[in-house]
Amino acid sequence: MTLRLRSVTAAVLFCAATAPALPAQPAKWAQQAKRITIMRDQYGVAHVYGKTDADAVFGMVFAQAEDDFNRVETNYITAMGRMAEVEGEKELWRDLRQKLFIDTLDMKAKYAESPAWLQAIMQGWAAGLNHYMVTHPQVKPRLITRFEPWMALTFTEGSIGGDIARISAPALEQFYAPRIGETPAPRTPGDIERDNAFQEPTGSNGFAFAPSVTASGHAILWINPHTSFYFRPEIHMVSDEGLKAYGAVTWGQPFIYQGFNDRNGWMHTTGGGDVLDEYLESVTERDGKVYYRVDGAEREMKARKIGLPYRKSDGTRGRKDVMAYFTHRGPIVRASEGKWVSVRIMQEPVKALQQSFLRTKTADWDGYRKVMDLRTNSSNNTVYADATGTIAFVNGDFIPKRDPRFDYTRAVDGSTSAVDWQGLHPLEETITVVNPATGWVMNTNNWPFTAAGPNSPNIAAFPKYMSQYQTENARGIHATRLLSNRKGFTIDDVIATAYDSYLPAFEGIVPPLLIAYDELPGADTLRARLAEPIAVLRAWDYRFGLASVGMTLGQFYGTEASRLRGEPAREHVLALARVVDRLTRDFGTWKTPWGEVNRFQRLDGRIDAVYDDSKPSIPVPFVSSQWGSLAAFSQSGVRTTKRIYGNTGNSFIAVVEFGPRIKARTSLAGGVSGDPASPYFLNQAERYAKGQFKDVNYYREDVEKNAVRRYSPGQ
Repeated sequence: MTLRLRSVTAAVLFCAATAPALPAQPAKWAQQAKRITIMRDQYGVAHVYGKTDADAVFGMVFAQAEDDFNRVETNYITAMGRMAEVEGEKELWRDLRQKLFIDTLDMKAKYAESPAWLQAIMQGWAAGLNHYMVTHPQVKPRLITRFEPWMALTFTEGSIGGDIARISAPALEQFYAPRIGETPAPRTPGDIERDNAFQEPTGSNGFAFAPSVTASGHAILWINPHTSFYFRPEIHMVSDEGLKAYGAVTWGQPFIYQGFNDRNGWMHTTGGGDVLDEYLESVTERDGKVYYRVDGAEREMKARKIGLPYRKSDGTRGRKDVMAYFTHRGPIVRASEGKWVSVRIMQEPVKALQQSFLRTKTADWDGYRKVMDLRTNSSNNTVYADATGTIAFVNGDFIPKRDPRFDYTRAVDGSTSAVDWQGLHPLEETITVVNPATGWVMNTNNWPFTAAGPNSPNIAAFPKYMSQYQTENARGIHATRLLSNRKGFTIDDVIATAYDSYLPAFEGIVPPLLIAYDELPGADTLRARLAEPIAVLRAWDYRFGLASVGMTLGQFYGTEASRLRGEPAREHVLALARVVDRLTRDFGTWKTPWGEVNRFQRLDGRIDAVYDDSKPSIPVPFVSSQWGSLAAFSQSGVRTTKRIYGNTGNSFIAVVEFGPRIKARTSLAGGVSGDPASPYFLNQAERYAKGQFKDVNYYREDVEKNAVRRYSPGQ
């Protein structure tokens, strides 16, 4: 699920202070810690070694807490629907959204029913975080002073674009606030500005290359998630039970989300099938109960009181109780067309945690595919490669069966059971490509029907709901051009391909502007005023670069042009004039090289980062993925500075070659630590900005050779 992270408050909040003290288990945790070794390499990456898988989990969450306990804790505060307890009443409806799907009693029951091995993983997870708090009393939790094993089930999906977050919290407020006698909060100008602010296209890139197209004859995997920066750190976890995973972990989770071991690797890109459905329910309320109609008969809705505690402005505790309603499909989340709207999503936390952990221990495609039979990867695709030379693409493995007569991209009529889910499609029915003749597979959050060039799946062979994306995107066009009809890829070639500077989206943006300018009347003052900028754009090769003035004009004009669809041609020329004026005002001249505008800056460890034009920053050549840049770098949200400071896009990036001994390189935005005082807070920033990669210390001898610190958790 997507977790909207918030910054640390300055004081210890009442709720943390009044929480129960840690139980008398520090000795047990300390004993387990002795079985674990953490080695920090020259980049600060934690390499964790444990006797058991549970030991490795203990050590890796302890290391995460060392690097940024705030992000770890905040993820679980958010997942459990408790943000209002630290951030105040404004978070109540996001909390309700979580609690509609994640119920504490249900999670405890599911934990008790989990397989013994999974319980051991969750116990190791909780013990590692609790041991961190005991051994770091100077770190004051915002809310959670004791982690319980069952809490791991509240956050089992490492994606930045999960299912629950797709449900509108403001719509929940509009529906439920009046039912508790309150008026929904009015929309402010600030809310509207945030809604209209540019949001970087979500997602990631994944490429896999078969031995037939690589120079070494070994498969190569490209792992390139596009997330908000610092959403995932880089870590390595090893156990004597066969765990050897390296990669990116979403803060606080007990598994490597995107990564590799010595035999295979996995990359997840946002996409997959349509897995969230809404239903228009015909409702009758009488005698204090609510009924809805299905196939001509009434059914009573389930009602559950959900408590929403919150922190008042004076620091005291408040609480609101909401009576939430549920059909057999799921909770009521809004009203539309005079009807209530219920929603259905995947709710399989035990299976999801199993799948997320077990896939990191697989060794080949057969083993990975067997784990996929759990079918809980609902919001993501998988791009895969292994040491046998197998490459694969799977467009999501959780795909509910539905009647294809209905359009599930909008709320369907819930009065008929024909729209209900009919189980899940088996994997062999999903959109999958294994070992295509092209020798490569890719996904850029585009539709899956170009995943392997001419060997891609046929769109006509699948129901529409099988893919939530039905069109190509600019990155998909770019990737297909770069990957097609090529052989001899090396690791360096793959990196160069993924940082190729061409921006295909401008093929459809700049030429119409040039035509509009050329068609201006001779006496139009815009002709002389814009002659030089037009000349720059006419000569521009649609490539990014630090010295490129064309890139600067293209970025700002392209953003303006996206708001002018259907407007007269002269309006587009006027938009360029506004861009020229703005650049002149902000930078002294419109002839400003891109590297002066596009910057990387990390000033402190706050989750909601702030930026300052007067503080040091680093130039970055690559740009927003909306233009077709495979290497993505953009500032999402409202910008208050003159310069663009990236906060989303390329974050953790890896390339892996699966030979007899793997070769791997990675890059990370900033560094692994969220502490500005740490040497690992900004130590990777220069490399990241230049698209330079570091060699991974994967094998024990390499870790030992490059270790700058060796310790057990708590030492």
